[in-house]
Amino acid sequence: MAEDRQFNAPSGDRPERGDRRSGPGGMRGRMQRRRVCAFCVEKIEKISYKDVNTLRRFVSEQGMIDSRRRTGTCARHQRRLTLAIKRARILALLPYTAEHIRRAG
Repeated sequence: MAEDRQFNAPSGDRPERGDRRSGPGGMRGRMQRRRVCAFCVEKIEKISYKDVNTLRRFVSEQGMIDSRRRTGTCARHQRRLTLAIKRARILALLPYTAEHIRRAG
């Protein structure tokens, strides 16, 4: 049964599925630059839970902490940022979910 199947080798003239050079979702000739950590650039060692305006930049609309891939922070600062956000939530400086924001408005 398995011998009856034919497997076609990909042709060389068109890109394979998932190729980054062209097609839907591809990069289309544009190289993306790696994001640099905002805390490393500004040489910030301590991330304070009291600095709510800075912490809000790293929380999504749904109230979730944004990932490193999305924000571009390094691993060290992402860990410190997560801890600061959680502390700010405990002290009610930041909301846990987006429903807190909807009810207030």
